[in-house]
Amino acid sequence: MVKEFDKKIILEDGEEYYGYSFGANEDKVTEIVFNTSMVGYQEIISDPSYTYQTVCMTYPLIGNYGITDEDNETKVPTIGGLIVREYNDFPSNFRYTKTLGEIMEENHIVGVYGIDTRKLTRSIRDKGSRRVLITNVNTTVEEGIQIIKNTPIDHEAVKLVSCKKRWYARCQDAQFNVVAIDCGIKLNIVRSLNKRGCNVTVVPYDMDYTKIVEMNPDGIFISNGPGDPEDATPVIEMVKKLRGKYPIFGICLGHQIISLAYGGKTYKLKFGHRGGNHPVKNLKTGKVEITSQNHSYAVDLDSIKGTGLVATHINILDNTVEGAECVEDKVFSVQYHPESAPGPQDSAYLFDQFIELMKEAKING
Repeated sequence: MVKEFDKKIILEDGEEYYGYSFGANEDKVTEIVFNTSMVGYQEIISDPSYTYQTVCMTYPLIGNYGITDEDNETKVPTIGGLIVREYNDFPSNFRYTKTLGEIMEENHIVGVYGIDTRKLTRSIRDKGSRRVLITNVNTTVEEGIQIIKNTPIDHEAVKLVSCKKRWYARCQDAQFNVVAIDCGIKLNIVRSLNKRGCNVTVVPYDMDYTKIVEMNPDGIFISNGPGDPEDATPVIEMVKKLRGKYPIFGICLGHQIISLAYGGKTYKLKFGHRGGNHPVKNLKTGKVEITSQNHSYAVDLDSIKGTGLVATHINILDNTVEGAECVEDKVFSVQYHPESAPGPQDSAYLFDQFIELMKEAKING
């Protein structure tokens, strides 16, 4: 007996795909994107940068190694939804503590499996990211389109995912104190800084400038996060005040925010970069790094010319800006994720670069 479909997705242009429900059984309007990673679905669903987005996984089998608590990138996942070809609810992994479906149900994350993810991914590549309704199988296309039109786009994603009060991640024999401005920070970033001898104070995105100065940091970190970078006005203004006073390192949304603070511009990509296989050229060394990425927006190369920023990394696939720096201000940033877990690890040296800048700043007073 063939199992009847009980869930479907309706795109804003009228496309629809039928499947089966797992995780939370709710209706939800989000943006649809795709991710090409072969592993790391746990890190994907727990990455705050996916807030208000539904991710279509191109790798066909998802859920087979379950969920391990210590591998989460945030304590409370905020991803909009997950679309997979085949869902495995019986993990084979001695470390697993919950199934993927269980953690999704606990956190109101909607899942759909059984969909032709190759067709859906091709549609996103050809037509771009669009808004989508995940709903009951009985919802008509006309009803779905109307629901999407009547659902406003939220511009406060950073406010949603940022911590509400400061918290601390300390390490043994710390050499540096880093203040991390939380726009949706991944926990492996904090772990990467701790590993290199940094005590990290994670603060809300709208923390007052004077309070940050009072913490006497050796360096400032601007985190990744969701949404349009132009919506993160408090952080942009903060970087304007902090630049030149402390070494600053930004990742992903942090990269875009730094560029905006220097007078650059950002724009939305057709379908973004998401996955662990993006080749990026380091313009300083000529070497190519295989990187993990997750972003919808990019920095306009021409817009940063004359601002004090210089491009340091370029995406080989589409020539988008993947890194920038201002040597004089000891400020640098990258669009991709050097802390990526489960990998690749080609770009971990960037954390060491941040350490060197803080060392120089201490020596030079």
